[in-house]
Amino acid sequence: MSGIEAREALAITYRTEGRRALATLIRLLGGFDAAEEALQDAMVVAVEQWPRDGVPENPYSWLVSTGRHKAVDRWRRQSRTEAAIVDVAALATAPAEPECPDPVEDDELRLIFMCCHPELAPDARIALTLREVGGLTTEEIARAYLVSAPTIAQRIVRAKAKIREGAIAYEIPGQAELPGRLDSVLQVIYLIFNEGYLATEGPTLTREELCVEALRLGRLVVELLDDSEAQGLLALMLLHQARVAGRRDEEGNLILLEDQDRTHWDRAMIAEADALLDRAMAHRRVGPCVLQAAIVALHAHAPSFDRTDWPQIVALYDVLIRLDQSPVVALNRAIALGMRDGFAEGLKSIQALMQNGALRDYHLAHAARADMLRKLGRSEEARASYLRALELTRQPAERRFLQGRVALLTPARRVMS
Repeated sequence: MSGIEAREALAITYRTEGRRALATLIRLLGGFDAAEEALQDAMVVAVEQWPRDGVPENPYSWLVSTGRHKAVDRWRRQSRTEAAIVDVAALATAPAEPECPDPVEDDELRLIFMCCHPELAPDARIALTLREVGGLTTEEIARAYLVSAPTIAQRIVRAKAKIREGAIAYEIPGQAELPGRLDSVLQVIYLIFNEGYLATEGPTLTREELCVEALRLGRLVVELLDDSEAQGLLALMLLHQARVAGRRDEEGNLILLEDQDRTHWDRAMIAEADALLDRAMAHRRVGPCVLQAAIVALHAHAPSFDRTDWPQIVALYDVLIRLDQSPVVALNRAIALGMRDGFAEGLKSIQALMQNGALRDYHLAHAARADMLRKLGRSEEARASYLRALELTRQPAERRFLQGRVALLTPARRVMS
């Protein structure tokens, strides 16, 4: 195997197995820092060995085993007492899977539940989990929270310090504790999915590996707990994922919902989501995930954009906003309001939200305002809003779309005779 082929294989392995390997190493080594260093050591060894020996049959197990042994070797060198050496030696033969059964068998999901510890502040625990388990950058997490990257970095540092100083154990929460951590776990999984569904950066509109991983984790939670919100979240992600093929053309350009060819949507996936939504509704306890899934289901079953049940969608948003007062939910409601009551009402609602400040630097808010202005025939104002949205996004597919809108609204220059 050539060096180039080995590096490509290693990049794929890191992208597909890196998070799972890190989660297992955190469990085995007992801390984030040790596990991250161990995984990096394993990657260095892979760069040296794989071109010579080929890609291992099970890259995940190879990364875990190599990383663990590298950590043990480092600790042996650092040890000062014979007792410490004996303790470290025991780790070298520790099984990759726990000997005692626990309610969470998947290492990555287990780590998410552990990171969502009640002693950590909610925003800190979610930011930490997204960074360490989801593999998202601080910039990607900041985009989800509509705050600055330094703010997210500080939250992660504080969370790690709390774990270290408070001696919070890397232990599996008991079955009775799982429901208390579920809200944070579901938020983490959905934010991972969102970053996959609409990537912050990168050459493509989506990051398929993140969507696949979020769906896998969502299915595990549904199997673990008979909970309406878990079922609602999985239904919501499936409904979004079912439309992926219709969201982009052959060149990877963005296609808005109103222009999508609905025959490209995955009807089997939509049917699976419908069944999950029915199960969730049967609990008679409706939460934010169930409501969002119900809204997206109305889009999925509408025969066309024009024949979408906008009154019902607005009614669902009215209920959702009582439970989730996030500015993004409010923005989505304003857009739906514009479709139900007219673009002038939608514009009025969007502008009122943007005056509050939370959406001032959110590119999708400026794009939504521009759409309403364009549909109202206020081309110059629409062009300015599209340009502002363009300034605020680095996603190539979104940038191409916004540039196209700006070009359509740019007056042609007069040719002097």
